[in-house]
Amino acid sequence: MTSPACEKDAKALQLIEEMTQNADAVQENVLAEILTHNAQTQYLKGFNLNGATDRETFKSKIPMITYDDIQPLIKRIADGDRSPILSAHPISEFLTSSGTSAGERKLMPTIKEDMNRRQLLYSLLTPVMNTYVKGLDKGKALYFYFIKAETKTKSGLLARTVLTSYYKSQHFTARPYDPYNVYTSPNEAILCEDSFQSMYTQMLCGLYEREHVLRMGAVFASGLLRAIRFLQLNWKQLTRDIRTGSLNPKMTNASIRRCMCRVMRPDPALADFIANECGKDNWERIITRIWPNTKYLDVIVTGAMTQYIPTLDYYSGGLPKACTMYASSECFFGPNLNPMSDPSQVSYTIMPNMAYFEFLPHEPNSKLVDLTKVKIGKEYELVITTYAGLYRYQVGDILRVTGFHNSAPQFQFVRRKNVLLSIDADKTDEAELQHAISRASLLLKEFNTSVVEYTSYADTKTNPGHYVIYWELLGNESVSEEVLEQCCLAMEESLSSVYRQSRVADKAVGPLEIRVVESGTFEEVMDYAISRGASINQYKVPRCVSFTPILELLDSRIVSTHFSPSLPHWVPHV
Repeated sequence: MTSPACEKDAKALQLIEEMTQNADAVQENVLAEILTHNAQTQYLKGFNLNGATDRETFKSKIPMITYDDIQPLIKRIADGDRSPILSAHPISEFLTSSGTSAGERKLMPTIKEDMNRRQLLYSLLTPVMNTYVKGLDKGKALYFYFIKAETKTKSGLLARTVLTSYYKSQHFTARPYDPYNVYTSPNEAILCEDSFQSMYTQMLCGLYEREHVLRMGAVFASGLLRAIRFLQLNWKQLTRDIRTGSLNPKMTNASIRRCMCRVMRPDPALADFIANECGKDNWERIITRIWPNTKYLDVIVTGAMTQYIPTLDYYSGGLPKACTMYASSECFFGPNLNPMSDPSQVSYTIMPNMAYFEFLPHEPNSKLVDLTKVKIGKEYELVITTYAGLYRYQVGDILRVTGFHNSAPQFQFVRRKNVLLSIDADKTDEAELQHAISRASLLLKEFNTSVVEYTSYADTKTNPGHYVIYWELLGNESVSEEVLEQCCLAMEESLSSVYRQSRVADKAVGPLEIRVVESGTFEEVMDYAISRGASINQYKVPRCVSFTPILELLDSRIVSTHFSPSLPHWVPHV
C-alpha cells in the first residue's frame, strides 16, 4: 500500500479514517438523524418513541423485522399511498431484491438522498485501489455492465435493480471525466436493454481497445465468465466487423449505432490477431492473450461466487481478483480496504455513516450487538436501520468478523441465510426447492411414480451454470423422456421470478437438469456419510451437495438425464 495518487484521493482516504476512528459516535448520530427525520411516520409512531432518539429507547421499543413483516406497508406505498408510512422523505423508487417466500421480488424503498450515499461509497473505491495498483490513469477499464428490465408499480413508482437505478442516474451518465475511471464501454451500450446488443457492443469496444485495457471486470464473477463465453460464440462476427469497419446489422439500437460510428474502423491486423487467438482449441489465459496489459480482474468472488474462481484462473492465468465493495439493494455497506487480497481473505470495512448497523450473533437465544461491539471470529446476521425507512431489518447476510480498521469492524461475507442454490442473481432456498419439486412431482402421479429422495447441485462447469437436481424415483420404468423434461420445466416455472428472469432475459442461468439415479442411491449416500462420522439417528439427506466424493457417487448411479425443453414463463412485473 502506497501514498495517495492525488489530492482527491487523499481526501477520500481521510474520510475513511475519520469515519472509522469514531465509528461508535458516528453510529449514534446516524440513528438520531434517522429517528428525528422519521419521527412522524406511521411506522415509528406505532411504537410510542415520543421523540426519543437514543439507542436504549430504540432497542427497547422497536422490534427486529423481516420483509414479510412490512410487506403490507410496502404494498400501500407501491399502490399509491403518499402519506409518511416508513419515511418522512418521499419514496423515489423501489429497488428490487431477491425473491420472497412466495417467489416474487422484494421491493426496497429508497429516497433521493440515498443515491448520494451510494455515490459516496463508489467515490472511495478508486482512491483505495490506487494505493495498491499504480498507473490506472494510463489506460482503460473493460467492465461489462448491464441494466435490467424495470417496471412500475400501480402508482407509477419505478421498481428496478439498484445497479439499473445507478447506471441510469446522472451520477453515472453525467459523471465528470476521471482519468482513473475511463471505460471502454460507451454509456449507450451499458444502457441498452437488449442484453445481446449490449454485450456485443461492449465486447467489440474492448477488442478495439485491447492494448489500453488495464483491468477487466463485471459485477459478479459469473458475469465476466458469461462475457468470455460470448466471445467464444461470437468471435467470428466480431472479427468480421473489425476487419471491415462495419457494425453487425443485428445491432439495431439507434443509440448504439450512432455512438459506434465514432469507434468503428477497418483494422485487418487486429482482426487477424483476434481470430488467431480465438480459433485455437486452448482458451487458457485467453484474457491476458487478448488483453495483455490487464493488471487484475474486478469482480465479486465471495459467497456463492467462490465457485467460479478456478474457471477465472484458467481464463486469466491467475490474475488477481479484486472485490472492491460490499453492497445490497437495502443498503451500501463499505469498501474492501485491501482489494488485492486473496479471495479467501477478502474483508469489507463497514462505513458507519451509511446506516445504523446491528448484528445478531449466529447462535441460539442471542441479542443484537452494536457495530463496534462485535467479536473477532464470531459470525453474525446483519441487521440495518436506514434513512429510507427500514428499521432493525434482517438483511439475511451471514458475516464473520475478521478484524478492525480503527474502531470499525471488518467482515468476511460467509453466505446468504438459508440459500441452497445460486448461479448468478438467483438465490433458491430449501423451501423454494421443495415447492418446485412438489409441483413437478404432480406430473408423475398418473404413472404411479413418485420422488423418493432428492438433492441438488449448482453446476458452474457449464457456461452459463445451471441447477442439477438428483431424483431417486419409485417405479420409474414407465415415465417417458418427454414427461421428465416437462418435470424440469415445471420446476423452473415454480422457482422465483429472479431465477426465471436470469433464465429468460439475462441468459445467466442454463436449463435445469434432472438426473435420475438408481434405486438405493441415497442409501449409499447415507452409508458414506455415516462412514465419515455422521450419526445414523440424526442423519438427514442434504438438499444441496458440493462435496466431490458424494457428487461422484451420485453421478456413478445415473440412469438418465433430462433438461428443461424450453424457457419458463417470465415477464417484467411488480
